Amino acid sequence: MEVRLADGRTIPVEMHKIKIVQQTYFLNIDDRITAIREAGFNTFLLQSRDIFLDMLTDSGTNAMSDNQQSAMLRADDAYAGSESFVRLQEAVRDIFQMRYVIPAHQGRACEHLLSRVFVKPGDVVITNYHFTTTKAHINIYGGEVVELIHDEGRITTSTNPFKGNLDIKLLEKAIAEYGKSKISYIRMEATTNLIGGQPFSMENLKAVSKIAKKHDIMLMMDCSLITENAYFIKTRESGFANKSILDIVQEMLRQVDLIYMSGRKSTMARGGMICTNNHELYHKILPQVPVFEGFITYGGMSTKEIESMAVGMREMVDVNVAGSGAEMINFFVHKLESLGVPVVTPPGGLGCHVDAMKFVPHIPQLEYPSCALAAAFYIVSGCRGMERGTLSMDRDEQGNEVPSDMELLRLAVPRRTFTMSQMEFAADRLAWLYEHRDLIHGLRWVEEPPVLRFFIGKLESIDGWETRLMDAVRADSRIN
Repeated sequence: MEVRLADGRTIPVEMHKIKIVQQTYFLNIDDRITAIREAGFNTFLLQSRDIFLDMLTDSGTNAMSDNQQSAMLRADDAYAGSESFVRLQEAVRDIFQMRYVIPAHQGRACEHLLSRVFVKPGDVVITNYHFTTTKAHINIYGGEVVELIHDEGRITTSTNPFKGNLDIKLLEKAIAEYGKSKISYIRMEATTNLIGGQPFSMENLKAVSKIAKKHDIMLMMDCSLITENAYFIKTRESGFANKSILDIVQEMLRQVDLIYMSGRKSTMARGGMICTNNHELYHKILPQVPVFEGFITYGGMSTKEIESMAVGMREMVDVNVAGSGAEMINFFVHKLESLGVPVVTPPGGLGCHVDAMKFVPHIPQLEYPSCALAAAFYIVSGCRGMERGTLSMDRDEQGNEVPSDMELLRLAVPRRTFTMSQMEFAADRLAWLYEHRDLIHGLRWVEEPPVLRFFIGKLESIDGWETRLMDAVRADSRIN
């Protein structure tokens, strides 16, 4: 819920109270420099004990509810036929109105199963925008990802409320070019992670669905952030203000043939699943589960997580839960805007995204400005964000870099986890860093994995710029 104060400011008011807290740590500047160097300037390789605010991801880092925690105590640990799975199945049928459920240990496990079953060498997958692990799985099975996001989706500063929309004209053109037989499926991601958590509209989804049905092409949705996308439809799209999140979610899902999701986001549980009403699709995927995941009633998840996911599904369609992350992100983005920091607008889901190309325009893309900015932000604040730019792309078959459409520092805002004072702190430190941005320079590889290199690769500073940044922090009594 958002409220307007007497001084004119609008702030998010969380509809929950905090009863359990976890200690965080704020290292001194010398220890932070040591930590980032040992991590190879890759924030993924920092240790939790080195971090004050962990804004790396919203995946599996959200605060569970008391109902989710208590539900875990009744978990049925049966290897097959677990009652916990029955409760998840009932939640899917009630909330998603889908009959068939295939559990998997997380979202990328679903992507693996779907790519294995539906993607053939030489195929293409059409999507509004790719996600890193999605693209990797499609590529592994010989497919190519074709992104058809509207042009404005690649513009960081905008007033377009639905920058995640798929371009309908380009979709018709792509189908004519590739032909139905070469298109594995059309994929809509709710919300589009790599361009700032931007949603698509219901109007756009229905237009895509109509074309998919016309050409008899499967339409699939990544529903990891479906309730945030639904919240944006409710608050931004004409005709939906008086509809419930549940009604909007169900209307969205009536447009598609199959969905998959990481439960680690909207449901705030650590698992994943594939759902459909199509009996044939279900039975194409199901035999793969015992080979790669586990039995068909747990799919690599613990039954405790299955119980928490079942409860989380029912809770995520509460408007105060669906909007909890979006409203905090909205506050954070506008705070940074007021401080002059270049951010992606309008505010999206998942987190706040800083435009690294505008923040550090002097760093070439092939020196990984987003990664350098993430490292610099950790040095000055103890906060861990992550790179979403060229480092998150893989090299082409000839070993050449593929520059990303955007260079973003993603500052995830896990749901029901941070306070407004912590957001104020992060914004203040980022604004200080923006004033000292000329101190940040590029990075080069030390250890470069061949795929999804942003997870475990290591880099180093090109000219030791972190030392100069450290000296600037030490010299400023307000922040050292």
